[in-house]
Amino acid sequence: MMGYNPLTGMLSYCRIKQFCLFFPWAFVSFAMSAESQSMESEILTSYVAQGDIVGICVSGGLDSKTVALRLRKAGVKVKCFTADIGQPDEEDINDVVKKMSPCGVETVIVDLKDDIAEGAFEAIACNASYDGGYWQSTGIGRYVTARGLLQEMKKHGCTVLSHGATGRGNDQVRFERYVNVMDPSFKVYAPWRDPTLLKEFPGRTQMMEYLHKHGLDHKIVSQAKKRYSTDANICGLSNEAEDLESITTPMTIVNPVMGVWPKDAPQVSEQVVLRFEHGRCVALNDTPMKPLQVLQEANKLAGRNGVGISNALENRILGTKSRGVYEAPGMCLLGQALTYVYQAVLDRRSTALFSQLSQHVADQIYDGRYFDPSTRAAISAIWQLAEPATGTVKVELYKGHIHFLALSDCPHSIYFEADSSMEASEGLNPVSSQGYLEVSSVEAKSLAKAGLIDTASVWEKRNKSA
Repeated sequence: MMGYNPLTGMLSYCRIKQFCLFFPWAFVSFAMSAESQSMESEILTSYVAQGDIVGICVSGGLDSKTVALRLRKAGVKVKCFTADIGQPDEEDINDVVKKMSPCGVETVIVDLKDDIAEGAFEAIACNASYDGGYWQSTGIGRYVTARGLLQEMKKHGCTVLSHGATGRGNDQVRFERYVNVMDPSFKVYAPWRDPTLLKEFPGRTQMMEYLHKHGLDHKIVSQAKKRYSTDANICGLSNEAEDLESITTPMTIVNPVMGVWPKDAPQVSEQVVLRFEHGRCVALNDTPMKPLQVLQEANKLAGRNGVGISNALENRILGTKSRGVYEAPGMCLLGQALTYVYQAVLDRRSTALFSQLSQHVADQIYDGRYFDPSTRAAISAIWQLAEPATGTVKVELYKGHIHFLALSDCPHSIYFEADSSMEASEGLNPVSSQGYLEVSSVEAKSLAKAGLIDTASVWEKRNKSA
């Protein structure tokens, strides 16, 4: 077979040279073949040789189509998967199957809406918002997606998970770490860290050309007005990149998907009643609901009143800063309402502990460490603290604001009006505070006598020393 190598599909160099001496016209075609082979990805070649089946996480977009087709053309066995996590910007999740079909691949839709609703409830109970009040819709979505799709991929015989995350962002860390901790033997392929594919597809233009070359059509919706990228699920929506990368660009260039800007909200306020039991919202406006229903309804109520839109310069996992404009109307409403219950049932030290645990959980979700032991321990502790968080909260929504109206049916509240009243009452006797203050004064006077008290402006003192 003229020195044919089954792994590379190439003739040995000496055989090519002998062949071309007799047939000079063939030199050009061999050179072109050699050049084509040199562009082949070593990673994909190994998958073919080992008989791996690659499960690709797809959205039906340009990247998804390009990667699926490119892997198929390389001889890789491919199956595609997409998670239904209640994407508000996707009218029909089944359209993904239609979009991927021309690439010659099978696409499986995995319904994870209940899973992500539960993830949202846990994040709300933990008050696990990240830098700038970002409710981590993407961070929650990634562990739910990775877990759900990995399980489904295994059912279809896949041995490799392929994700479309870039080599500069957070998602590459999240996807790969989650796969690694759930199944160390399962391989992970990142097309946009594969040197061969990066060279072949440096931009969207080359992807479009590749699809057209193989008879596939792909239309890109005009970005004239929408100059940013969007990632969405039922928890919320992240807008970032392109024009939003400049911090001189106002956040108001974003066209909200889950609600409206406060200025466009109704002129009349809207009241909402939320019932919590053990840190979980079980009813909205006196209607019992499951987590998914609660989240869907909360998104509608808060969204139409302009609640839950924020701007943040967040700290990425890799150490860079990222600018985003976020929408999370339902989580914002639920989180604030639950905070009102926590304020009533948690003592000062429990509140301080909750704050520390909350920060840890937020960081861990953001960093792709939801399944780590410390994360689980912190979440377990928070659920313990949330055990007495039962009560009915009434709030008013008005042009982006959430106004507290009332807290009732809260049996474990440690707020007692008589003890804190400024008026005469049967509560704490003001005279009894004298003994406490006398004891407290011992330490205060000791610090003063030891010369450890400085009453000057710290700012002025720092500037003088500089």
